[in-house]
Amino acid sequence: MTAPIVSQADAEIEKLMGLHPKGYDLSLDRIRRLLEVLGNPHLKLPPVIHVAGTNGKGSATAFCRALLEAQGLAVHVHTSPHLVRWHERYRIGVKGGPGQIVDDELFADALRRVADANGGKPITVFEILTAVTFILFSEQPADVVVLEVGLGGRFDATNVVEKPAVCIIQPISLDHQAYLGDRVELIAAEKAGIMKRCMPVVIGHQEFDGAKDVLISTAERLGCPLTVFAQDFLAYEEFGRLVYQDEFGLMDLPLPRLPGRHQIGNAATAIRAVKAAGYSVTEEIAEKAMLSVEWPGRLQKLTEGRLVERAPVGAEIWLDGGHNPGAGEVIAEAMAAMEERQARPLHLVIGMINTKDPIGFFRAFVDIAQNVYTVPILGSDVGLDPVALAQSAAEAGLKAMPMSSVGQALDAIRERSEGGIPPRIMIGGSLYLAGNVLAENGTIPT
Repeated sequence: MTAPIVSQADAEIEKLMGLHPKGYDLSLDRIRRLLEVLGNPHLKLPPVIHVAGTNGKGSATAFCRALLEAQGLAVHVHTSPHLVRWHERYRIGVKGGPGQIVDDELFADALRRVADANGGKPITVFEILTAVTFILFSEQPADVVVLEVGLGGRFDATNVVEKPAVCIIQPISLDHQAYLGDRVELIAAEKAGIMKRCMPVVIGHQEFDGAKDVLISTAERLGCPLTVFAQDFLAYEEFGRLVYQDEFGLMDLPLPRLPGRHQIGNAATAIRAVKAAGYSVTEEIAEKAMLSVEWPGRLQKLTEGRLVERAPVGAEIWLDGGHNPGAGEVIAEAMAAMEERQARPLHLVIGMINTKDPIGFFRAFVDIAQNVYTVPILGSDVGLDPVALAQSAAEAGLKAMPMSSVGQALDAIRERSEGGIPPRIMIGGSLYLAGNVLAENGTIPT
């Protein structure tokens, strides 16, 4: 499937890009003003599951969607950023079936209405797109909304929802320090900003005690019913199964369709959050969700497509948009687990933007990656130069070579691998690069 060359919605967004900044300017004043003009659609939503965190927001969102759809509910889902098309940010719920990415005409109409209501006043493009979320999700019938935060929490444009059914705070680590602070405690305080007085909060696995302490103290201060991973609920792998346990009992489930040990914790957090929001999660529902969950660009295995054809015959190719040191650690752990099951040389193809910590990302792969090929990110004016990125990989202790494209990197790996064991290739470092790869490969999300 390929995207239309030009869509109505894309044309409307191009106009907005020319009028408004597309970066971050954290404030709720502009979005509240705009929503009031629009009739406050954010106050007319079905129950909302609000999801924040540094890593794992998208996975928790995907698991929540799968759990809710497994019981026949219509689920609206907002995620950001998109991988290939803007439309991916809005999944419209369908009763008794999987939600569908928003129709172009419906999306374009909502964009025009929001832009007209704004009347040319200063606002960011993300704020307009968030107002579009509330228009779409309030006017299309559904049973529940899963709403992913864009950046931070306290001043994120999604944080106008007054009484979420539950707030999820996923793992917190260093990222977006220029906006959120340079310590995990400061970042945790920003993420905790989505918590609302007396509304349920579920805290996912937290690597840093300082971050967890901030989240717990905020929830307690606000009187929020609180459940914490490894304290009030937990999950672990046993005999190739996922065992989930909370105060309501134990469930013996298949491992999630999403690969990686970290997904066990993400699945557990979603199960507990859906329960906290007031929905039933039986073992049958949870089993169905584990087997149906999908989340493109996050340890996604590529098995066909134009780029795959350029890789060595028999190569195993993975795509992940994780882009900070915390994400690097979970991706590296997943690659190491695959190596335990089947030994293959690991090659990395990495592109990153200039606001990230490439050395911190690369350090996670020092003992497992054979080579790194650094590549540019197409269509981005903030992508790191492959030569500079290769230098960062070298500083982290990896052998690295700059390349002009992902395709050229795959050609180089094929040449290097001739006559040897088919390699394992991990392409990542940026959601923007993941989008580039899916578009070029001809496998865009649907």
